[in-house]
Amino acid sequence: MQRFDISPVRLAKDIWIHRGLIFNLSKREIVGRYRGSFIGIFWSFLTPLLMLVVFTFVFGEIFQARWGARGGGGGQGSLDFAVALFAGLLIFNFFSECISKAPGLVTSSANYVKKVVFPLEILTPVTLIAALFHLLAGYSILFLLMLFSSWEFSWHTLLLPVVFAPFLVLILGLTWGLSALGVYLRDVGQLIAPILTAMMFLSPIFYPLSSVHEKYLWIYQINPLTFIIEQTRAVLLESQIPNWNGYLLYSAVSVVVAFAGFAMFQKTRKGFADVL
Repeated sequence: MQRFDISPVRLAKDIWIHRGLIFNLSKREIVGRYRGSFIGIFWSFLTPLLMLVVFTFVFGEIFQARWGARGGGGGQGSLDFAVALFAGLLIFNFFSECISKAPGLVTSSANYVKKVVFPLEILTPVTLIAALFHLLAGYSILFLLMLFSSWEFSWHTLLLPVVFAPFLVLILGLTWGLSALGVYLRDVGQLIAPILTAMMFLSPIFYPLSSVHEKYLWIYQINPLTFIIEQTRAVLLESQIPNWNGYLLYSAVSVVVAFAGFAMFQKTRKGFADVL
């Protein structure tokens, strides 16, 4: 029976060797999502904008939520709130797009599974890259909104890719693990939606972390979205450098999760064809 290498070095080599295939599959994933629609790929810009309008109206106008010292009355305070909310919402949407697809990633690609020479491990990077496209589309809207708000750009914005790096690694690991688990336990796919909904409301997306009572902070601290959302707002909106101690810890955990997820995928993939 064929054995699959779990070495991170081998993984890096495979991704590099198949980079062209990854790019083409990612492109097909993005284009295929909007094939047949009237405005096509522009939905990737319109969808997050519509979500922003709805959430800003509900939380900013109906619940009168505001963001810290910028929470004055009037439109300016509402726009500042919308920008802060959107910065967190984009991160959740990106995470949700990858994780919600993970349990069915292999099962929906049965034709690839039965091809002995096809590198199944690249399905995860393909999903990540497609989601990254939508994230970047959302950030283009966010940057535009910032121009009309009282939030100001600074050189700290250049640190955004640094902040995101361990988050991407974490998502890769979770996606590998969940995609393998989803082959053998189909119920995993049904659990993802309620878990993601809980994570959305238990993340500092619609309100600042400072508004959470101290006795509930531990819930937010174990949520993998919290640190990235907070650090993104720090470098993008508040002109601060990241919390490097927290960043190193988050990075270490992300690497462990990525390796564990990849190892799980490689160890279980030999049985994929039999199950499917």
